[in-house]
Amino acid sequence: MQARFIARKTVLALAVSAALSVGLVACGGSDGGGPDGNVPVQASHAWMTAAIVAQQTAAKSDADKEAVANRRAKLLLAAMTLEQKMQQLTGAMPEIVPELPECYGARHVTGIAELSIPTLRITNGPVGLGQNDCVAASLYDDVKAGKTRFTVAYTHPSSAKATALPSALGAAASFDPAVAAAYGDVIGTEMNNLALHVFEAPGLNMARIPVLGRNFEYFGEDPYLTGVMGVAETKAVQAKGLIAMPKHYAANEQESNRMNVQQTVDRQVLRELYLLPFEMAVKDGKAASLMCAYNFVNGVQSCESKELLTDVLRNDWGFTGYVQSDFFAMKSTVGTMQAGMDHEMPIPQYWSPTNLSAALASGGISTAMIDKALERRYTQMFKWGIFDRPLKQTPIDFTANGQAARDIGTKSAVLLQNNGALPFASTVREVVIFGKATQVYAQQAVAGGVMVGKPMGAGGGSSDVVPNYTVTPVEGIKNTLKALGNTTAAVRLILVDDANSTATIDGRTVAFSEALAAAAAADAVVVMAGTISEEGADRLTAVSAGGGTVFTPGGGSPVLVAPGTTAADGSSLDWYASSSLTLPATVDGTNAVRNSQTVDMIKAIMGASSTMARKTALVLKDNAGISMDPALVGTAGPSILEAWFPGQEDGNIVADLLFGVKNPSGKLPVTFPLVGKSFLDHATPEQFPGVLAADGVTQTVSYTEGLHIGYRWYDANISGQCAVVNGSNPCVAFPFGHGLSYTTFSVTSPSVALNNATRAYDVKVKVTNTGRVAGSEVVQVYLSLPAGASSVGVAQPPKRLVGFQKVELAPGESKDVTVSINPSASNHPLSVWSQQYKMWITPAGTYTVYAGTSSAPKDLAVAGTFKR
Repeated sequence: MQARFIARKTVLALAVSAALSVGLVACGGSDGGGPDGNVPVQASHAWMTAAIVAQQTAAKSDADKEAVANRRAKLLLAAMTLEQKMQQLTGAMPEIVPELPECYGARHVTGIAELSIPTLRITNGPVGLGQNDCVAASLYDDVKAGKTRFTVAYTHPSSAKATALPSALGAAASFDPAVAAAYGDVIGTEMNNLALHVFEAPGLNMARIPVLGRNFEYFGEDPYLTGVMGVAETKAVQAKGLIAMPKHYAANEQESNRMNVQQTVDRQVLRELYLLPFEMAVKDGKAASLMCAYNFVNGVQSCESKELLTDVLRNDWGFTGYVQSDFFAMKSTVGTMQAGMDHEMPIPQYWSPTNLSAALASGGISTAMIDKALERRYTQMFKWGIFDRPLKQTPIDFTANGQAARDIGTKSAVLLQNNGALPFASTVREVVIFGKATQVYAQQAVAGGVMVGKPMGAGGGSSDVVPNYTVTPVEGIKNTLKALGNTTAAVRLILVDDANSTATIDGRTVAFSEALAAAAAADAVVVMAGTISEEGADRLTAVSAGGGTVFTPGGGSPVLVAPGTTAADGSSLDWYASSSLTLPATVDGTNAVRNSQTVDMIKAIMGASSTMARKTALVLKDNAGISMDPALVGTAGPSILEAWFPGQEDGNIVADLLFGVKNPSGKLPVTFPLVGKSFLDHATPEQFPGVLAADGVTQTVSYTEGLHIGYRWYDANISGQCAVVNGSNPCVAFPFGHGLSYTTFSVTSPSVALNNATRAYDVKVKVTNTGRVAGSEVVQVYLSLPAGASSVGVAQPPKRLVGFQKVELAPGESKDVTVSINPSASNHPLSVWSQQYKMWITPAGTYTVYAGTSSAPKDLAVAGTFKR
């Protein structure tokens, strides 16, 4: 099958164009406002009186606050015309934001001044304020003049600047909810600075597929860790009087053909893995909204699934917020509203006034449904104060927020192995940084979508934040050495070609052999590599023909693994797409896959002299981990520091860690397998990226691995190659939960006992810092269910993460740490979902509790057992 290769900046721009080609009715609304452009507050409106605002402010509980907000929403709806209601159900066509004439915006619902309804402004994420409803107003003149298309408003790099944070996966690697809260605090603060209201994040999808292009936006392979971090971020954002929008609901675990892919997932697996973080965000985080996804789940599109949007979300979980569509995710008018949808973005397409009027006339929908959709959203807007404050922008404190990003980044890094090189001495005389000339890692600050020579924020994905500044690796090392009193050290950048034949040293062309000689002579060698990715495409080599790809953005054509390649190829440090990260890479053509030969370069550097292992550090900047070459793992390999995508403070973050200014304390939120032994090496086409139906278009993915994703797959030895030997899994280079430190710890005296007061099981250990510097350790608690648990439905994994706690200790200090397992918690730690009975049940039998410092058997001890 051959289709035209479309070289556009983003899938989004194409989807907008496609939508317009079939005809749309533009969103109406007021052009007006007060003299300063803001919606005036009219106290004569019953929903805006000082008395009702005071009642809401004085409410002592979240439920009471929401009850007053709901009364206000109903009063407003009673005053609205049907025309006004239909206009409010969708985002507006790109326009100058009425209250902010400096902004050409494409992510808002135009307000209605006469009803005191403010323009509701939405920003993307999840790693900062990307695509935030404000590009240069001058672009609007170009659009009117026909010089450019209106789609420029969605992706133009003149987008309002914000702090480009480290990746969400990095925040998860902190294993510290306080870090996720700090993350949300920066985001919420800057949203208020930019007069934004809705944050389309956190992303709560799972790293089921290591090459998923958006793994860096999510929190890893474990549902409980994902839920804990998502709850903390949601609370922090909403504490600023804003709306958080966990996404993408649900089972949105691949970018390949994401608009139309059909996911088949056992409903027990859905509940225990893919819905669990959303359940936690709703119940514990009180999320004000959720975003439905592009994909189909068990035969029904996510945005018109009554099962997901009404039966599970509202009836089972008690969700009282509203559901917004992902951009162009909706595929019907009547079905979506009947299922429980509330808000279409970004423009009036299926919910245009014309389509809604026709649906009302046919009886497919009712005015009561329209009212309910708006009531849900207005309730949250009132609850979080959006009606009660003017849209006013204030300056962002980029210095303070940059420092917060730097702190988050240093707490997110994971020291995978240390063969004596780290931390480097502050007295070094010469540092050489190695990277590939075709790769971004050693040359620029790294965020999702960054490619060589392109500024951060120019990629076109949801997470493309335009920062106020960036710090390169060379700048960062120089900054840190200067702060440590070393102003004379030479820091040299060596870039090597893909063939490992030539290089440049600070721009001077040399043979690769001369670069190796420079490494041998240096005091410290830093190699930078990684797995860059972006929304729109997985790290997959796709079928191509005639220089084009079968993939059509926004269309129904499939993405299939090219013959002669495997789904695991994108997990390698060597794989990269030559021109675009937002479109599938192919074996040939405009976006052909290339081999950087990074692994061979690292091996050559390690062989440059007999002392290389003692002075070489490999810094990884990854989407979600890699498949490790065995030559890099062990005492003959380099010390390895995983920094994820550090964002704008990249250089400073990495340098602080390399030179011991900060002590790495992160833990892996994903498993790092050995090459050839990963889940993807054994995955069937049905599991990823899907198989085609007879129509040659419909692509179906089956989650046939059940509950065995991530560390659970390796624990269960699904492949038959992963039986544990001496406490280690032979398929795994670095296990989930693993992370070293510049100090050492002992974890002793594990125990578990029922707390009669709380009815929780308290798991206790003593943690001691046995080294010479201060540091942090993460106590992790895993639970094995009774053998009979698998008889309920699908097979249970050997263990599941049910708790963790980070503890900071001075040298020689000890602390007693208690991690409680609450049977009634929202993550259902002791329970399994029974599809037969449509409820969570707690299997009878013996539960075994493990406590330790990673998921590897050698790092865990049995804390005890209990029976239920």
